[in-house]
Amino acid sequence: MGQDNIAAPLAADHEVARVEKQRKRTLGNVRLRHHETNEIILIPTPSSDPNDPLNWPQWYKYYMATVICLAMMVCNFVAAGPSIAMVNITMDFFKGVHPGKNPKAFVDAVAKVSYFFTTCALLQGVGNFFWIPVANKYGRRPTYVISYAIYFASAIWLSFEHSYGGFLVGRIIMGFGAGAAETVAPITIADIFFLHERGTVMALYSSFLAVGIALGLIISGLITIHHHWRVIFQVASALVGVVLLIAFFFFPETAYRREVQQSDDEAGSVSDRGAGVGEKSAAVSSTSDLERSSSRAAGSSPTKTTPYLQTLKIFRSKPLTSENFFKLAFRPLGLIFLPPILWAALVEAATIGFLVAMTSNVEIAFEKAYHFKSWQVGLCFISAIVGCLLGIPVGGKFGDVVADYFTKRNGGVRDPEMRLPAMIPAMITSPLALVLFGVAIQRGMHWIVPTISIALLNFAIVQGTNVALVYVIDAYRPVAGEVTLAVMGFKSLFGFLLSFYTNTWVSEAGYQSAYGVMAAISAAVLLGWIPLYFWGKKIRHASWSWPVVSHIHWNDDREVGE
Repeated sequence: MGQDNIAAPLAADHEVARVEKQRKRTLGNVRLRHHETNEIILIPTPSSDPNDPLNWPQWYKYYMATVICLAMMVCNFVAAGPSIAMVNITMDFFKGVHPGKNPKAFVDAVAKVSYFFTTCALLQGVGNFFWIPVANKYGRRPTYVISYAIYFASAIWLSFEHSYGGFLVGRIIMGFGAGAAETVAPITIADIFFLHERGTVMALYSSFLAVGIALGLIISGLITIHHHWRVIFQVASALVGVVLLIAFFFFPETAYRREVQQSDDEAGSVSDRGAGVGEKSAAVSSTSDLERSSSRAAGSSPTKTTPYLQTLKIFRSKPLTSENFFKLAFRPLGLIFLPPILWAALVEAATIGFLVAMTSNVEIAFEKAYHFKSWQVGLCFISAIVGCLLGIPVGGKFGDVVADYFTKRNGGVRDPEMRLPAMIPAMITSPLALVLFGVAIQRGMHWIVPTISIALLNFAIVQGTNVALVYVIDAYRPVAGEVTLAVMGFKSLFGFLLSFYTNTWVSEAGYQSAYGVMAAISAAVLLGWIPLYFWGKKIRHASWSWPVVSHIHWNDDREVGE
């Protein structure tokens, strides 16, 4: 597989423009700043086509990011939100059980009701083994529209389903539909934003993914004050329906085939392309073909913007890649063997997975320690929103600043590992949050203590998982979808198993012991950024030639110029 050899590392002190433009399999080793002027170079290089998402106006890109964030928030709203009414749901499906009158029967019933949430969370991850190949081969737009149509239909169904078996099936189907947006969103962001912009926008994605859980718990809790818990699904149906309408009418396709050809007549600088981020032009060297040229999409290069009615088409005229659908589906199983991707998956599992465990047990914990009602527990998750919002700048802009600092020190050449020192805040706050929660519930400390721990854990999720996910996407950008699926799928499986056993684990070991173990695991995983920072580049290059990985190398038509 000679064509799959990794490109030689770039030298920091000079540029050979044609060689740099034609490099493939870079694994994230790219020149982001001019070696003389230290000014930003656009990665990927935009084409001359006005329909290229990289050429869209900056305001329109952020509109698209806003819609993505809305979709992220809604995808977890009803997937996790109803768990706040776990007690009411249990007594509704299992008549006669009561936590005060027959606690043993109630615990057994809760274990069965927990399947409504664990299976939904599992399918949110596993279902993407179908959705990601669809997004990579046929486009992002059909994936969003079809998955949200399934999500919408299942939400309506569950509003009226009263049998345990039927409700469980409905939740499984809901998870299948709701999970697609979570994994397709990072690919969409990478489609429309340049490398130097990506960290900040990805932080918004990570934040709203966590906000959706918190907002779902808050609103669901408030609904249960005066309404039956099934009203949660009726409200969710309306929200999902709105997102479905927006996706159909106002969310165009973002996938764009970048079959690169050499061209010497067009500039590829920030200022020439109007990226609107304030950097000076990188095209200052008259001898550098890299700054004087840009890639142009092969085949048809339309000079006019596609009419609105044509953008409403669900499917493309031809696939985005020639890769086999099953290879696209099974590639994540091979990618998870790559150490950087495995570490990123463990980061997601040791933060989001533990949040899933916490939310699956939170109503029971607060009812036991503070005698809180469902809506009161839900209001405690306002702190989660605060934590998420604080995590946006620290996980996004701070990560970009850290990566850019090391890029400048490296003569303008970017390696994905340069972002990893930004993991330090999450490395501190995630274990601290888990310890605080366990100790506070176990010892009956003031309710504000576990509430603060919820904020700290959500801060760590937005901050740390964003840095880790952007790191592996930068390293393996041509297969960003499969990378995200490998990470999110592992997280969903871990969360499924953990939430399944959380109630039993906590009841046997106690909150302090159980959450103490979670904190230790979280700390050990998050510390993994240190060896990757020093040896990650060598590990990436060495692992590329491993036999298990060689079978999932990507085709040339997946290359995007970075």
